[in-house]
Amino acid sequence: MIADAEMIADRRRLRRKLTLWRVLAFGALLVAVGTAGLVATRHSGAFTSGQQIARISVSGLIAGDQRMSELLRRVGETGSVAGVVVSISSPGGTTTGSEELFRGIRALAARKPTVAFVDGTAASGAYITALGADRIVARETSLIGSIGVLFQYPDLSKLLATVGVAVEEVKSSPLKAEPSPFRPASPEARAALQSVVDDTYSWFRDLVRTRRNMSEAEARLVSDGRVFSARQALPLKLVDQLGSEQDAIEWLERERQVPRGLPVTDWKPRGPSTFSLWTAAAFGADLFGLDRAAATLRTAAGAVSAAELTGLLALWQPGRSVDR
Repeated sequence: MIADAEMIADRRRLRRKLTLWRVLAFGALLVAVGTAGLVATRHSGAFTSGQQIARISVSGLIAGDQRMSELLRRVGETGSVAGVVVSISSPGGTTTGSEELFRGIRALAARKPTVAFVDGTAASGAYITALGADRIVARETSLIGSIGVLFQYPDLSKLLATVGVAVEEVKSSPLKAEPSPFRPASPEARAALQSVVDDTYSWFRDLVRTRRNMSEAEARLVSDGRVFSARQALPLKLVDQLGSEQDAIEWLERERQVPRGLPVTDWKPRGPSTFSLWTAAAFGADLFGLDRAAATLRTAAGAVSAAELTGLLALWQPGRSVDR
């Protein structure tokens, strides 16, 4: 009995020690996350003194981001920023998100000399983004264009019929909630969608024509949805110059009187990403031995980090020659 009591006491002491170390480890994690946030803020350019050229990166799928809009506004209001390079490598995204970026960059360009540098791909909505800058410089092998609009929806009617599922509905009008994934689209529904796609496509093409100083015929030639290499895009007026980011900076210095030799500082949206916070919480749950909670938090992190693209898309999808 004495041995059992001593064993129980030892286990309790061990459990208290483990709990203490877990608390200390979790505290260290919180400090690390806070430090990372401070570092991210510093890298956002907020702590940089003296004149500089700001670099703003646009990559991945474009879906609209208030943090990016706030970043563009903040760069425009910072007196130490003498010029801006918008570095783009993106296949596009939603038309509304791309329009938001375009308008934000136009507002920025009204206050600071701004050049777009295509570091890989500026297709569809990413090309809308590039149009917001005063000049477009692209690497020779970059991909440019894919000017068009896409609306996609699944047709699950055959699958539902196979598994014996019927979907009943009551609607206020025939075109409400059309197209539906539960049945093939009616001619009327397709016509209604086509009119929306055509109208948005017309807006996109007119934007290209206006911003790139093209004739109607020139704009029509490059707006059939295809993607071009930058070497092809140059004589088509889709880009202004082939070259590197340094060439883009030299244009700012030569044509917009930006002082030579300024440091280039990466400006990023403020605040840690939601994904990082969820991951930190999951790690903390691991430290406390809460395996199921940690798994749930990691699942939530994956769901939050996935881009949710809804509505009309201006997105280049390899394998499709025409987006419209």
